[in-house]
Amino acid sequence: MIENQFYNDFDQECYCDAQNAPRTRDHRTIFSQDRDRILFTNSFRRLQAKTQVFQAGEYDFYRTRLTHSLEVSTIAKSICAQLLAHSPLLSASFHIDPDLVEAICLAHDIGHPPFGHAGERILNELMTPYGGFEGNAQSLRILTRTIYSSTRGMGPSRSLLDGILKYKRLYRDRHGDHNHFVYDDQESFFDFCFGANRPNAEFHIDFKSLECQIMDTADDIAYSCCDIVDGVKARFITLEKIFQWQEGEGAKLNEFQKQKLEKLIDRIKRGHLDASMSKVIGELVAACSLEETSNFMTSRSNRYRFKLVMAPDQLNEIKLYKKLSSTFVFGSPALQQIEYKGGRLLRSLTEAFKENYITAINKKTKLVPQGLHERVVATPDATVRARLICDYLSGMTDAYAVRTYKRLFDPDYGSISELM
Repeated sequence: MIENQFYNDFDQECYCDAQNAPRTRDHRTIFSQDRDRILFTNSFRRLQAKTQVFQAGEYDFYRTRLTHSLEVSTIAKSICAQLLAHSPLLSASFHIDPDLVEAICLAHDIGHPPFGHAGERILNELMTPYGGFEGNAQSLRILTRTIYSSTRGMGPSRSLLDGILKYKRLYRDRHGDHNHFVYDDQESFFDFCFGANRPNAEFHIDFKSLECQIMDTADDIAYSCCDIVDGVKARFITLEKIFQWQEGEGAKLNEFQKQKLEKLIDRIKRGHLDASMSKVIGELVAACSLEETSNFMTSRSNRYRFKLVMAPDQLNEIKLYKKLSSTFVFGSPALQQIEYKGGRLLRSLTEAFKENYITAINKKTKLVPQGLHERVVATPDATVRARLICDYLSGMTDAYAVRTYKRLFDPDYGSISELM
């Protein structure tokens, strides 16, 4: 087996502290271990019952956070294979590790709460006085603090940890309504990722490793193309709606986008959207290439020596699909009503838990599982209590959140097995 020189000891070092035990090497590479540790966890499995676009469980064929994560990982690995096959900057002994990229993609949404973006907004409201809530920051917290238990992380490699860090801005440094940040107590991970050599002048929110860029691009490809497919199946996107849109806002498209829109219309007419969108994904992957770059991390890691670029036409194609999804799916009254209902349900839970555990401590009334109740009521710091409750709420699946809501607020609902 040819040794891959792309990664050095710095890239493969694993995070170790009181909550992350030292890693034991075996027949797998460090990055294969990263992937496997994510794959066989409750946090990952819960994604199968969390909303992607349409509420989880609505129909069997709509995408969930789990199927989306699997699609992102597959697209990202295809990008790695495409770059290895066509980029003169890579070779069999110097290439992007697909196991590492897969691990990053499988974990990229692991911190997202129930009910999609509505759930994220509600939890951020709850946590505003206590350090905020953000899905990417929660993914980081799960990997390093809670993936194996309420107090134990997985000891991720530096490359995995850095690949998850899409947004390198602390909660205290956010401005206005910016909702992309990591928690203030996660600042030490910045120093770990960059070897305690983080210059303020070059360090900003969009400073991403190559693997993080690949994950981000694969995410864009997956949800822009796949949301179109699900939107058509759910009848949110119809030919009639597209024709009307073409005459208005669609008239502003550039020529390339207009051609792609006509092809999309033809695919919908022929009823071959699933297969044809798979071909589109392949074309978008083929449009990716590498460029060399220079920054303060170039000498430390090849992960910052290169950047991923995509041909302008394909970037415009992705923008077209995103615009269609935004207009017909996310902007539809039906979806926004469902999102509103999920948000309101989650807000009711946050208000009940906040009243019982955060602003005051009610030791007698147990609204959460026994172990968590004991831990929360024994914690004197309100900020720590809030984060523990937030961990519990964000870890809920859509269905579990609904059942919890019914147990607390629906007088006609009750189940002995649910109350055990």
